[in-house]
Amino acid sequence: MSSRSLDIVADHRSALGHLDVLESEAVHIIREVAGEFARPVILFSGGKDSIVMLHLALKAFAPAPVPFALLHVDTGHNFPEVIEYRDRVVAEHGLLLHVASVQEYIDRGALKERPDGTRNPLQTVPLTETIRQEKFDAVFGGGRRDEEKARAKERVFSLRDEFSQWDPRRQRPELWRLYNGRHAPGEHVRVFPLSNWTELDVWQYIAREGIELPSIYYAHRRPVFRRGGMWLTAGAWGGPTADEQVEDRLVRYRTVGDMSCTGAVDSDATTIGKVISEIAASRLTERGATRADDKMSEAAMEDRKREGYF
Repeated sequence: MSSRSLDIVADHRSALGHLDVLESEAVHIIREVAGEFARPVILFSGGKDSIVMLHLALKAFAPAPVPFALLHVDTGHNFPEVIEYRDRVVAEHGLLLHVASVQEYIDRGALKERPDGTRNPLQTVPLTETIRQEKFDAVFGGGRRDEEKARAKERVFSLRDEFSQWDPRRQRPELWRLYNGRHAPGEHVRVFPLSNWTELDVWQYIAREGIELPSIYYAHRRPVFRRGGMWLTAGAWGGPTADEQVEDRLVRYRTVGDMSCTGAVDSDATTIGKVISEIAASRLTERGATRADDKMSEAAMEDRKREGYF
């Protein structure tokens, strides 16, 4: 690219707002995948990052439909509000949803329930087997580099081998936003369009675009109990114990996942403006503050990435 071309690109980017630049980059990545891969799929949990990713995909191809299916790895311990939202969005946009059920794997003995009741670490096998069975060659994820140190290492296009495992030595440079999707049969690429976004960016974009979220992202009263420094919701997964006292508190969720390891935060942020103000003042990432599965060890997320989940 000539210096003149680079100057034109720089001038164009400076004329755009911060959110416009992030949106433009993400839409470019999504369209690049549509052009390079035969069978992409979007990981969709009903969490805010996957919701924004779907919104970007809808914008990328409008007025045509999104040319990708959705995939949800269902732990069976999801928040009811999130599942209701997921199903409603799928119906509204006429999308195809694949559900990889952890409960099904437990029922047929392919996975064993953990003593602590959490199922997040059990998602790897259902995810990787579904990718292989459905022959998905590109898998969109909502991971962002600001969330956790293992995610900070990721490329936008992250090559995975035939076992869905990540090898840092095989990752490719991404100079000038050129993305190399080349892969051997049986391999696939994880794609992260929100890599350069922050939690605050996501919320400001949600506000700008008027994107609906599950209600648990805003402050509400909920019976919770304290475990491991977090407020958890009681459920069939195994909490609380006889020694853990349930309290009715005003809380909200910064991230959503398995109920057994996703903590709520004390909050009175009932509107999106209040949520943005709260996040702007926070010094903890949402995963660092509210995800017990990331606290199992110093390298918990790194281990899951090598095994093929993240």
